[in-house]
Amino acid sequence: MTKIVVFAYSLVGHACLKWLLEADENIVGVFTHPDNPGEKLWFPSVAHLASEQHIPVIATEDAKDPSVLEALQKIQPDILLSFYYRKMIPDYILNIPPLGCFNMHGSLLPRYRGRAPLNWALVHGETETGATLHHMVKSADAGSIVDQESIPIHPTDTAFELTHRVADAAVEILKRQMSALKEGTAPSIPQDETKATYFGGRSAKDSEIHWEQSAWQIHNLIRAVPYPYFPPAFTIFQGEKLEIRRNKLPSNERLKKGFPPGQIIEKGKGWIRVACGDGHDYLDITELSCSLASIPLGKILID
Repeated sequence: MTKIVVFAYSLVGHACLKWLLEADENIVGVFTHPDNPGEKLWFPSVAHLASEQHIPVIATEDAKDPSVLEALQKIQPDILLSFYYRKMIPDYILNIPPLGCFNMHGSLLPRYRGRAPLNWALVHGETETGATLHHMVKSADAGSIVDQESIPIHPTDTAFELTHRVADAAVEILKRQMSALKEGTAPSIPQDETKATYFGGRSAKDSEIHWEQSAWQIHNLIRAVPYPYFPPAFTIFQGEKLEIRRNKLPSNERLKKGFPPGQIIEKGKGWIRVACGDGHDYLDITELSCSLASIPLGKILID
């Protein structure tokens, strides 16, 4: 039987590994990351799933850990599959499996190479995303494409909801291509470098709301990093970080009177209205990290 090793983490990693196990594929080793006690883990554990099936698990922060190479040299896998493993896998590992190494990426490559592709797609107001299985090469997400599955992004979709749909799309790709991967006949379609875009990992500063942006831009940020993603969209109010967790879909209505961006201009039951953009735009916030009632009318959500 074809010996397969899996590098996986997060929801997509768990979904793909689960399908491989249900398909009775010969998984001979799983490499994952140690669960971080400081991180809000909203996704199931890859390590736990593999351990339940008595598959050897190596949990390291980095594929460059000597234990990874040592284990792979002993296993001598035929194929390496990577599903949302967080670190680059070095060249000397990519050269081990004779049938190749393949990565599942959460975008329609060549767009949104790099980290957090789904979050960045939402921030930029994209209307479509998906999953791409590609050959692994030295450069991140630049290898030839095996297969893709697209999914629409609706105006109310959040990253939490879309991640589940990307996981479903990834599994559909595996269903179509697993036989070809094992036979060494998987498609290899070069990426169009002229259409490639790359984004790095998101940092805390990327989640800060700038109220001078439009309501739609702020809405896209809030849904791109919904709780329990860390950090959720936030603003600084009276010297403290205030998380903006949920909002109503923006209206195209324009305010006749202009207000300073960030000012609370109206309150209702379960919402506060905040001026944004040029002061004639607004966004209705429905959930904060504190009580909505505690935010006074007229105050400005900027330190």
